[in-house]
Amino acid sequence: MTLQKIKRGSLVEGSVENLRRAVEQGTWAVGERLPNETTLAETLGVSRNTVREAVRVLAHVGILETRQGDGTFVRAMLDAGEVFRRIERTALRDQLEVRMMLETEAARLAAERRGEADLDAMRTALDNRHAAGDDIEKRIRFDEQFHHAIVNASGNQALVELYKYFAGSISKTIHETEKNEGLPRPSHADHERLLEAVQRGDAGVADDVARTLLKASLDALEFE
Repeated sequence: MTLQKIKRGSLVEGSVENLRRAVEQGTWAVGERLPNETTLAETLGVSRNTVREAVRVLAHVGILETRQGDGTFVRAMLDAGEVFRRIERTALRDQLEVRMMLETEAARLAAERRGEADLDAMRTALDNRHAAGDDIEKRIRFDEQFHHAIVNASGNQALVELYKYFAGSISKTIHETEKNEGLPRPSHADHERLLEAVQRGDAGVADDVARTLLKASLDALEFE
């Protein structure tokens, strides 16, 4: 990508987005040094102070790194926060598919690795979910706790952190499947089946049931 002059709006914001896109599209590779402030300012048609502020913003989110006396370097291709915002704008079907991938693997691993404390956390959350009855907000809150308990029981810290990262998107899918009358609502019986499979250590069934919980909603979305 070739940098373009900033024509309107906030000069700093425009510079940030222009530089961000350039990095994402591979104008400079990770570890490569950017042109100096003067060159960037001339290319973008802004002041050196504007470039300096834009670099500071991108350094703050981890895309760029400024080394005293050595210049500015690409540290990462993507801004994690921006990635999350893009995920939030994707279709519900896409988010459900990602959630299914995460939760089926978590369920399989949880069946193999769960401890008594993990099972207690799952049981408490599921009992509270059932007791919530028609109180949708409570039911959703305990539903989220149940799934987080399963992910925590996976024993895979990378999966735990990834699930936390997608928590906002996952919460959105739970709200949609609980509140949208046009989508099949995952039954309490299926949640119980999932807990039972994890409890008895049946990884294959746990995987299947975790998939079943979301498949009906995905199938419904395919025909919208």
